[in-house]
Amino acid sequence: MLSFFRSDDAQSVTTPVSVAFPSSVDLWYQIGTIESMAMTLRLTDDEADALRTRAEREGRSMQDVARQAVRDYVERESRRDLLDRVLDSELPRYAEALERLGQ
Repeated sequence: MLSFFRSDDAQSVTTPVSVAFPSSVDLWYQIGTIESMAMTLRLTDDEADALRTRAEREGRSMQDVARQAVRDYVERESRRDLLDRVLDSELPRYAEALERLGQ
């Protein structure tokens, strides 16, 4: 279950998440794959309200909006990491030329 909790509040909005397990537990341990997993996301009142509002405006579930936000974040940060690695490896090669251009 993926649960959204309001901070300092016992109420929660719970959205079920399907979890697929292989038919054999031994196979599951050998392959080590789970198609989806459950987690708890604790949000402040303002975050929960903003998420609920965004989901209602888009006609989507809070879960779908939150999952898309996670995918967008991971993709954005992965691109940033790749760019940083490329710059770290390639920039020294052009350091002298870049310094002359800066003069």
